[in-house]
Parts: sequence; C-alpha cells; structure tokens
Amino acid sequence: MNTEGERLIPINIVDEMKSSYIDYSMSVIVSRALPDVRDGLKPVHRRVLYGMYGLGVFSNKKYLKSARIVGDVLGKYHPHGDSSVYDAMVRMAQPWSLRYPQVDGQGNFGSMDGDPPAAMRYTEARLKKISDEVLADLDKETVDFQNNFDDSLTEPTVLPTKIPNLLVNGTSGIAVGMATNMAPHNLSEAVDGICAYIDNRDITIDELMQHITAPDFPTGGIIYGYEGVRDAFHTGRGRIILRAKVHFEEVHNRNAIIVTEIPYQINKAEMIARTSELIKEEKITGIYEIRDESDRRGMRVVYELKNDAIPNVVLNLLYKYTALQTSFSVNNIALVNGRPEQLNLKDIIRHFVDHRHEVVVRRTQYELKKAKERAHILEGFMKVIATQDTLDRAIAIIRNSANPSQAKEGLITEFDLSEIQAQAVLDLRLARLTGMELDKIRDEYEEIMAIIKDLEDILSNEPRRFEIIKNEMLEIKEKYGDERRTEIDFAGGNMSIEDFIPNESVVVTISHAGYIKRTLLSEYRIQSRGGVGNKAATTRDEDFLEYIVSATNHQYMLFFTEKGKCYWLRVFEIPEGSRTAKGRAIQNLINIEPDDKVKAYIRTNDLKDEEYINQMFVVMITKNGTVKKTSLEAYSRPRTNGINAIEIREDDQLLGARLTNGSSQIMIATKKGKCIRFPEEKARAVGRGSIGVRGISLEDNDEVVGMIVVNDLEQESVLVVSEKGYGKRSAVLDYRETNRGGKGVITLNITEKTGDLVAIQSVTDEDGLMIINKSGVAIRMSVDELRVMGRNTQGVKLINLKGNDEIAAIAKVEMDKSVEDAEIMEGDNENKSAETSENTPGTASENNEHNTES
Repeated sequence: MNTEGERLIPINIVDEMKSSYIDYSMSVIVSRALPDVRDGLKPVHRRVLYGMYGLGVFSNKKYLKSARIVGDVLGKYHPHGDSSVYDAMVRMAQPWSLRYPQVDGQGNFGSMDGDPPAAMRYTEARLKKISDEVLADLDKETVDFQNNFDDSLTEPTVLPTKIPNLLVNGTSGIAVGMATNMAPHNLSEAVDGICAYIDNRDITIDELMQHITAPDFPTGGIIYGYEGVRDAFHTGRGRIILRAKVHFEEVHNRNAIIVTEIPYQINKAEMIARTSELIKEEKITGIYEIRDESDRRGMRVVYELKNDAIPNVVLNLLYKYTALQTSFSVNNIALVNGRPEQLNLKDIIRHFVDHRHEVVVRRTQYELKKAKERAHILEGFMKVIATQDTLDRAIAIIRNSANPSQAKEGLITEFDLSEIQAQAVLDLRLARLTGMELDKIRDEYEEIMAIIKDLEDILSNEPRRFEIIKNEMLEIKEKYGDERRTEIDFAGGNMSIEDFIPNESVVVTISHAGYIKRTLLSEYRIQSRGGVGNKAATTRDEDFLEYIVSATNHQYMLFFTEKGKCYWLRVFEIPEGSRTAKGRAIQNLINIEPDDKVKAYIRTNDLKDEEYINQMFVVMITKNGTVKKTSLEAYSRPRTNGINAIEIREDDQLLGARLTNGSSQIMIATKKGKCIRFPEEKARAVGRGSIGVRGISLEDNDEVVGMIVVNDLEQESVLVVSEKGYGKRSAVLDYRETNRGGKGVITLNITEKTGDLVAIQSVTDEDGLMIINKSGVAIRMSVDELRVMGRNTQGVKLINLKGNDEIAAIAKVEMDKSVEDAEIMEGDNENKSAETSENTPGTASENNEHNTES
C-alpha cells in the first residue's frame, strides 16, 4: 500500500545498475585513482599540498603536527577517511617511494622493510623546498578553482607546477576497468628532454630518449635490458626488468654477495625472509648465511656463501627465484581534459609544456592587470600632488568636506579622477605629500610602465613565452637536479647492444691471481724506451699483472684455462676500471672451477658471422710443446659453464691460444731462448675432443713460454723479451722454416744478465708496445724505436727494473695517433731522468719514480 502523497516510479534494475556503476566508475577514475597529466597529482595529493599551502607550513617554517594537517585537509577538501589522507602524505615524504619527495617528515615515517609509520599524532611535517615550485604562482590566477565538497571554500583543479611531476615521480593507481603505473625519471634528464621538445616540436621519441635515457628509480638498482624501456617510451606500455645492485666480497674468508640497492617497491625484510624459505626448500643452494647489515649510512644485505659455491651461479639463482630481480610494468594512463588516455613519452612532455604555457600566459595577464591597476593609481597621485597648487586644492577639498564620500566626490570632480584613484588619494598618509615622495611616485610610474610594456610583449610574443618556460626549467634543474641512481645494463635484453655502447679501444688486463678489468686505451700515456713507466694497477700482495690485450668493446674474449676449458665474455661485459683499479676476479664473471686458472685468451669478432668463424682457426700450445688446431666454428656457441677445448695430459697445462686464418706461420719460443717456425698447414685441423700434435721438442728443464702467429713475413718482425728487461726485434726470415716437432734455433742469447725468456710477440713499425712488470708498473712505447737486429744476440734494455723486479708480460697495442707531441716530449724527459737515475742511485732515482707515478 502506498502512503498518501508517495509516488513509486518503476525502474528497470539492469538500467539502474548500468548507470549507477558507470557513475561510480567515472567518479573513481576522475576523482580518486588517476593523476592529471598536467601536474601529475591525484586529487588527494593535490589537496594535501594545497592544505599545507593554506596552513603556511613551507620549507622555511617550523614543522606542524601531521594530525593538524590531515584534519585541515579532511575538513576542508577531502571528505574521506583520515587514513587515506595520512597514508598519501606519508608516501609523499618517503625517499624510497618518491624520486623527489614533496613532504618533509619528522618522526617515524616507515621504512623499506614495510614498517608502518607512527600515528599522525606523533609525527610532524612541512613542505619540501621542491614543493614550493609545485605551488609557485598559485595566487596569481594561473589555474581554475572549483568549489569544495560543501561549497564553503574553493580548491584548485590543478596546480601550476614548474616540476614535471608525472615524469619525475611517476604514480600508480587502480581505477575501475583500468589502472595506471608510471615510472619515475631523473629530473635533470626530464628538463633536458622538455627543453629539447621546446626547441623542436617535431622531435621524435628516439631523439627525446637521447636526453631521457630510462626511468630512474629512487631505490637505484639496475635496469636489465632496454627493450621494455623503449616500448614504454614509444607506446606508454612496457615491461622493465629491474635488478638489485650487487658486488662480491670476501667476508670471514668466504665469498659473499653484497646487495647495496634493491629494485623499486620491494620490501627488503620480506625479500630476505622469502630467500630463507627457498634455502630451506633447497631451491637455492650454496648460501651459508644471510645478514641484513643496513644502517643509516645505506643498505647492505650480505649473502655469505659456502666454500664450494660459485658466486655467479648463486647470484643467478637469486635473480631467478627472489625479488633481487623483478619487473616494473609501465602503463602510462593519465587524465587529459578529464578523460583517461594512454600516453607515450612525447605526449607527457607535450601536455606538461602546454600546461606551463597556459600558466605563463595567465600569470602574465594577472601581473599586467595588477601593474595597470597600480599605474592607474599612480596617475591619480601625480594629478593631485603634481604642484604645490594642486596639492593645496586637494587638501582644501578634503578639509572642507563633511564626510569621506563628499571628499571623494570633490576630488573626482576637481581633478577628473576615477573612484579608485580618489579613494587611493584619500588613503594617502601625510608623509607621502612631500616633494621627495612625488619624485618617487614618478620613478615608480616609469618602472611600472616599463613592466607593462614588457608584459604586453610577452603576451604578444609566443617564442618569448616558450623561452621563459625553458629558462624556468633550467633554473629547476640547477636547483634540484641530481645524478641518475638507476644504472642501465643494455646487455640484459635482446637488443643489439652495439647501438648503445661505443666501440672504443680498450686495454684488458688480467692479473696473476685472476683479476680482470678493461681500461680506455687513452688512459695510458706514451713514453719513450727506457722510461720507468706509469703505475698501472693496484694489485693484491704478491699479485702482478700477467696478461694484457688491446681490444674494442664490441669484440668477444675467449678464455682458455690451464685445464683446457673455454669460456666467453663480450669485452664490454668486462668491468671497467681506471688504470690503477684492481679489477674483478674472473671467477665472478665466468663459471670457472675453483682450482682452474685462465691461461690464454683470444679476441674475436662477431661469433654469429658464419663466413668468419669457418675461415678462422684456434691454435693452442701447451707448456710441454703440444699444438692443437681447431676451427673457430667449434667455439662459436657460448655456454654459461664453458666447454672442453683441449684434453690436457698429466704434468702439462695449456699455455696459449691464437687465432689464425689457415695459412699463417706458427712460431713457438721456449724459456731457454729456442724458437721454431713452421707453416700452420703442418698441423691439420682436428675436433674439440682431440689432444693435438707435437709442436716443438724440448730439452731438459726447458718449457714453452709463448707462441705467435705470423701472416706477413716481410712486414712483421719477432720481438722477444727476457725477464730482466732485455729484448730485441729480429726478422721472421732469420728463423728458417722447419717441420713441426723440431728443436728450433736460438732466438735470444740467454745469459745471467738477461734472465730467461718470458715472452714472444710479432710486431711491425706501426705497432705500439705495452710492457708490464710484476710490481704493476706499465710503460708504453713505439715499436719503431727498436731497430731490427740479428737473431743470436742479447738485445737492448727495454725497461729499467727496480731491485728484483721482473717483466710479467708484453702486449702489442695500436698507437693513438692523436696523442699530442707534448706527451711524447714528456716521455723523452722521463727517459733522460731514468737514464740518469740508473747511473746515480739514491735521490734522483726516487724523484723520478715519484714523478712518473704521480
């Protein structure tokens, strides 16, 4: 039964559900979950900032209780639960959540371990300095305001931010039927990208990516692979793989994996707890203990390994099963004119620049309006107090008026003033009626008129407005810009790595204890023969640099161990280090057995080039004189755990390996100064499983020290070096060609003065030479300084050795043609002082060593 006056309207429930659900979903999309593309803020964040702006808690004011701020925002602008406001404010203060935090919190604001913040009654907050730029010019009618929930106040619909918030801080939110997940970026890079867009509106996304290289997460870490970044920038969607930043250390005489940065939005405590579970389940093996040694100085999580564990293998397991490797799925959805849109990198920048342009126009219009209002008042002042006579008349009108309204009417009539001007004259203090004040008023009027002219020029000149935007952005970069925190590992993805890594010349050095690094060739200075040399590397006690090879970043390095196994690395995968850096242990880069040792290396070009790998051969030599030749094709498929390259007999070990073209000449040198030369054809190509054939017959107590491959008999010459620093160049043709397996001929006249032979190398006049001795001192010289001499001679002194020092290795390097003459001259001077010091021991020698090493 209907009660009297009541009307029932029948409604189809399906239609009602549709319209109600659409209304609800649009409310969530527009008023809760998605950010505005212009200021990058969701309503709750905008209201927190505006509420704090209204309370005046700026970065230079004292902190205010969080409960007071939350109460103000709730009561005035955000009629939802207090936790929604406080949680949003807490996140805005966490340096591991926002790349550039907007709130300065005091007290417990949580931690990376997922600890909750203290209750709002205990914590305090104020705005960060960077938030001043987000709220700048808000009082200059730069943005539209709307009524709050009960129409008692107004709030801004968007903030006039100078910070590209959406780009630098990112955001995440789940709406109805859609979600957003936007990555943070580096402010300096973002500003460079915005300026590049302002300079060229037709800029491509690839060109923008030269400025904004990739997201930059507040927790640092490593972006592993570039494919996802490229997709995200081009389409607004992409999957970015993040890895923790790790290094290896020795802790309590055990190998340890040390984590110093973890991926974005990962709970450190949960990650460690989950890893412990995986160890119990035996999904991850090789870990002895996990400790969290993080403190206020930074993060440090230690995974101590068992003695037999291979660090690289354990690390790969951690990447596979734990949050040390995670993914960040970019989904750039933001509100554009109140509608959700998916945005690429250029779209985000375009909308931000358009917003800044509107803010600059509206700010200029406001300032022009205020300047004209002031100019209008100053014109009234000048009419009234222009002369003593006009001033006396004005005073008389005011004195003889019965009330202010009559005085105002009198002034308007007498001096042809507007109401505003007349009121301003009535409000003047008597002190302003002096002659000096009139001059000040005239000066101010002239200044105001110049400002008006300038502001009108801005409004009529679009290029100038964009120049203002650009200059303001560069100021922001100067004030708040910082270095990238997240590194990019281009090798991680499927992309062509060569696009990102310059093919620079580098020197790869490997120490006796197995430490490896690559250094730019340009770091080594040229010196003349006989110089003492530069300090080349800081090695561990009793360690010395054993192998040096010049290469380029795009080449491959094949490593052969004394047990006859082969491993691979791209040159750019070898860690970069300065000339004095120790480098990284090879065991941490390749999965080498603990009791094995790298004894030989080969540089090759692209192993995917079938023509190249089928034309080239690998020739190996062992300490006992065995030679083995195999097609490079057999080594063209890299495997993580390496492959067997040669079968090694007992009491023998692999000593060297060289790349040949199938028709080269092979020369093998021994410790006692013997050398054999035979054509490569004498050793036929065999499979990887073979032992090989005899290359040279050795006398008692003799052993092979090295092998070279000669391709040009006329141009190339043979350089041999002894351990006491003597060396010489001889013509290849001085060594008669024989069958393999012979005893060879004398290559260097070995005496007590020269010491045993340590190295053999094929060189030409165009080559440079790098010599490193066991104490780590390196010297570069040009081969053309060494004249070619007879085979059976003692040679000349190549490097002055201190005390019991000995030569460890020599390597052929290309000379840098662009090295200035001044450096060569400096090398000559050092050479002279070195010769002096050899004859005059004591202070001269010490001074020379100090000079060259510094």
